Amino acid sequence: SVLSRYENQITILSDYLEEFPETDEPVWILGRQHHLNTDKSKLLLDVSARLWFTYRRKFSPIGGTGPSSDAGWGCMLRCGQMMLAQALICRHLGRDWQWEKHKKQPEEYHRILRCFLDRKDCCYSIHQMAQMGVGEGKSIGEWFGPNTVAQVLKKLALFDEWNSLAVYVSMDNTVVIEDIKKMCWSPSQSSSAAHSSAHPHRSALSRNRNTAGFCTGWKPLLLIIPLRLGINHINPVYIDAFKECFKMPQSLGALGGKPNNAYYFIGFLGNELIYLDPHTTQSFVDWEENGTVDDESFHCQQAPHRMKIMNLDPSVALGFFCKEECDFDNWCSLVQKEILKQQSLRMFELVQKHPPHWPPFIPPTKPEVTTTGAELIESTDKLFELEEEFEILSV
Repeated sequence: SVLSRYENQITILSDYLEEFPETDEPVWILGRQHHLNTDKSKLLLDVSARLWFTYRRKFSPIGGTGPSSDAGWGCMLRCGQMMLAQALICRHLGRDWQWEKHKKQPEEYHRILRCFLDRKDCCYSIHQMAQMGVGEGKSIGEWFGPNTVAQVLKKLALFDEWNSLAVYVSMDNTVVIEDIKKMCWSPSQSSSAAHSSAHPHRSALSRNRNTAGFCTGWKPLLLIIPLRLGINHINPVYIDAFKECFKMPQSLGALGGKPNNAYYFIGFLGNELIYLDPHTTQSFVDWEENGTVDDESFHCQQAPHRMKIMNLDPSVALGFFCKEECDFDNWCSLVQKEILKQQSLRMFELVQKHPPHWPPFIPPTKPEVTTTGAELIESTDKLFELEEEFEILSV
């Protein structure tokens, strides 16, 4: 355990290797403005508070016989985890929450972190994401694009009733206000809550069940907008609007990068994007007996990387989180004012009504017949039986 803990820290640098330049320009990080001349330390604390997910090795084989490391192929999945984790932090702890090394954190923080550990029974683990990606046409071990990882998160969130997120992934560069409000106000019925209590070791796909069973009210919204901002390179006409998104208080940043190299973009300075890089391989970390997680390797303790916006691959996905309906209404106003009215060539569309030529919008619900990707499981009970068999075989 001690050796593993030291091994995890080999690539975690305490010194800031890539300092920010001296400049009067503000730095924007997920809706917060920082000034390098006066509060550089606050900026670095803000960056280190984000959950940082990287390649890992020595976890249990995906699917029982698959890879035990995601090095070389899991970077976009890790970026998707980082964006979702930021949404969960905003949901449970608030945007102003800060992380400090060795400081005791609330239970909600450790519960959030446990959602992403590299175990098949964690709801947003690399195991669950890779297997759910099979249903999106991606083999386990194959690289994902921004839209694919968004679709995977949307499906996995249906089984996560603790966080109870409504995940909306826009189609055809169009965000439909009517559909989002219909989805976020849709009541959710947990029909099998009582049945699940007899199975304390059920899979992550049903573990985070709301004990109240029936929920009404606004479900916190994770809004993901996949975009293509050019053909082979990003079109300069989109740059100002893209940067504007990082200023919004609802911002969760963006997924993107370069071909086969994914990064989690959290802000910008001038014409440089600021990002967290998942391309570091660390060893698998499990939770302790008391439910806490040795979390130091899940926070980037060095100055974040930067890249010029024009070097960005045009395929990206923007993320936003709206905990309350008023947050979404405010986001719509900001989009109209700062993005749509300013742009001759719009980055995306925001419309009030569902387009009549589209298929009817039906809020997604957890399917009774579930698939974790490669195999169709005829019932949730069958899924649990199979998992118990895998556990016995793995022992």
